[in-house]
Amino acid sequence: MCWACDHPGSTYQDQLDHMRELMVRNGWAIQGVEGDRIHPPYAYTLGLTQCGLPELVVTGMPLRRAGALLNSVTEHVVHAEPPAAGEQIPLVGGPFIEIVELAHPDAHLDTAVALFGPDQLRALQLVWADDRGHWPWEAGSGAGGEVSRCSDRAADC
Repeated sequence: MCWACDHPGSTYQDQLDHMRELMVRNGWAIQGVEGDRIHPPYAYTLGLTQCGLPELVVTGMPLRRAGALLNSVTEHVVHAEPPAAGEQIPLVGGPFIEIVELAHPDAHLDTAVALFGPDQLRALQLVWADDRGHWPWEAGSGAGGEVSRCSDRAADC
C-alpha cells in the first residue's frame, strides 16, 4: 500500500518530510509508484542528487524487487562512479541491466522534483532484460515494451 494510504490525514508535505528523514538516516530513500492498468509500476532513488549523482530508476518490476535492485546498485554508486549510459551490467543473482540516461527525469520523478527542483535533477534508468536476455525494445521481450517508458528509447517520452 502507498504511504498516504497508510497515513490517513497526512499531507504531501508530511510525505516529503518522511522521505527527507529516510535520506538523512540511510543516505537515500526509494520512492515506489504503483502501476495501473495502463502503466507499469516504477521506483526511483531519492537523495543521490544531493551527492552530485544521478537518481536511479527501475520500471516494470514489482516494487519490492525494484527497491532491492535500486538499493544494491545505489550501494555501489555512492562508493564509485555511476555507470555510464549504454553500459550493460550482469548482476549477480539478478537481471542483466542496461543503463539509459533519461532526458526528462522531471516527467516521472515527481517526489525528486519536489525535493530538489527540476534543474538539478539527472537520472539513469536501469533497464532490465527478461529471463531470455531480451530487452524491452526488442521483439519477443517478455518484459513488455512499456517497461522502459521513462527512457529515451520509449516512443511516448
